[in-house]
Amino acid sequence: MEDDSTLWTRSEPESPCVKICLIHPEARLCTGCLRSIGEIAAWGRMSPEERREIMAQLPARKPLLTQRRGGRAARLGRRKSDGSSE
Repeated sequence: MEDDSTLWTRSEPESPCVKICLIHPEARLCTGCLRSIGEIAAWGRMSPEERREIMAQLPARKPLLTQRRGGRAARLGRRKSDGSSE
């Protein structure tokens, strides 16, 4: 029987997909892997170099998704400041 280390392996970067596929409505990025819809669609056709370039950009995209809108507390604050009532 062959050693497991002799199995075929791929040299290109793995996909950053974490199987949490939800596109952020404002940033237009997947909240799981931080790629754009276009990048996700083209991933299989990209060269390893193109994939590595995108992978290097992903950490810088994280702050685009962390800004919160404020939820209920922010809505209540806005209503008080504009004179509206619930």
